[in-house]
Order: sequence, then structure tokens, then C-alpha cells
Amino acid sequence: MGEQQPPSSGKRKKTPKPESRLAMVRRARRINRELAEVYPYAHPELDFENAFQLLIATVLSAQTTDLRVNQTTPALFAKYPTPEDLAAAQPEEVEELIRPTGFFRAKTKSIMGLSAAIRDNFGGEVPGRLEDLVTLPGVGRKTAFVVLGNAFGVPGITVDTHFMRLARRWKWTDQDDPVKIEAEIATIFPKSEWTMLSHRVIFHGRRICHSRRPACGACPITHLCPAYGEGETDPEKARKLLKYEMGGRPGQRLKPPPDYPGEPAPAMGAIE
Repeated sequence: MGEQQPPSSGKRKKTPKPESRLAMVRRARRINRELAEVYPYAHPELDFENAFQLLIATVLSAQTTDLRVNQTTPALFAKYPTPEDLAAAQPEEVEELIRPTGFFRAKTKSIMGLSAAIRDNFGGEVPGRLEDLVTLPGVGRKTAFVVLGNAFGVPGITVDTHFMRLARRWKWTDQDDPVKIEAEIATIFPKSEWTMLSHRVIFHGRRICHSRRPACGACPITHLCPAYGEGETDPEKARKLLKYEMGGRPGQRLKPPPDYPGEPAPAMGAIE
């Protein structure tokens, strides 16, 4: 005689309904609104005074921190303030100046090459169109949108590693190709929001929603996050994971905007 099974209650556990496209868009836009309240001072974290400086700094920022770039570029721009100057430089001298950013030989080739292209093809002025910027050596869509959004006021979505990670965590996309992610996110938000959205998401990724240990317990948008619990949920432990001004430390810029709540970062050679 087989073992008797307990009587069924007749109730089945309900499977949560998948989020509709409309619900996802509403949640995404609410995340953007709430991040705007958390980071009203969100900004590009590279120091620059003009489009050329921003372009060079963005190229140099590959595989290193914005802080390291900001500590390196003052000497570079003092010696080579224009595309014409940098294009005519001695490569060995440029390599030595940008060595702290890593991959300095490849980066020297890129920044000298793009400087020559700006001199020869664009009258010495950084072009303000995507299709022109991406023709420059070492300049892809991400770099182009950083320059367009912050030097020319042209809206663009900057899909860096932080933006890509958070867009996937928040279920805005399941793509892993930056161009496809950019295209999908562009359908969720109005064009006027693209540049500031990028800053807010990147700020959040750097300060709270880290790659390895997100500070979930100190995050202000947990109620909107489908990935809550992937990181540290204990509030006290999570607070210790916060970076930059959220954790009471300097940000990335030596010359931050006037409304930035943190301290300026240290210059090269200062105690970090």
C-alpha cells in the first residue's frame, strides 16, 4: 500500500506575471526622475575647458579612471593646447606625459591621429556631428556622444560599463552589445533626457550600484529595482561600500562644478 498523500488545498502558487513593456517604461522613467533628485549635480567627471580637451580626455579614459586622466591632462594640455600642437608633437614626449593612463603608446597614436584629422579635415575645430566624430582615430560612438552631449549640447546616450550593467540589472534591456543597448534605451526615454540620463546612471553605478558588491542597503531606488538583493542589504554594511561624495570622499574631478557637494580630487603626486 502506497504512502498516503496529504489532501490538496486546491490552491496553486501564482506565478508572477512578466512585466509588460508599458510597466517597464514607466518604471524606467521613474528611476530616472528619482535619480535626478539623488544626483541633481550629475555631470561629466572629466575635467575639460573645451571640446578638444573633452575629446582627448575621453579617449584617454579607456581602461583607467577619470581621476587618473584628470591628474594627467593638465600637463598635456599646457604643452599641447590645440589640435595643431598635438598633431605636430614628438610621440615619445606625448607617451611620457600620458603614461599614467596606461596603454600610452596606443593612446598616443589615437590622440595624435585624431588631432591631425581635426587639423586636416575640419579646419582645426572638433566637429559637432556624430558621423564626423566617429571618423576620427580612436573615437567610437560612446566617445562621440560624450563630446556631443557635454560640449555641443546634442543629446546622446553614453553606454559605458556602468550604464550597460545598470540597464541590464534594471531590466531595461537584455542586450550585451553597446550599440543595441543604446538603440533600445533610446526608445524608452525622450531625446531631451539622454545626456543627463547617462550622467545619472553612471553616477549611480560608480557610487552605489557597483559591479561586484552593490550597496543595496543604502540605495534610494530599491523599490524600483528588480535586482535588489544581489548586493549587501544590511544598511550599515552597505553604507561602508559607498564611494565618492556619498561616502564622504572626493570625486573624480580636480575642478568639479560649483554645485558639486564633494571635495576636489587630489592632483598628481598628492596624497590620495
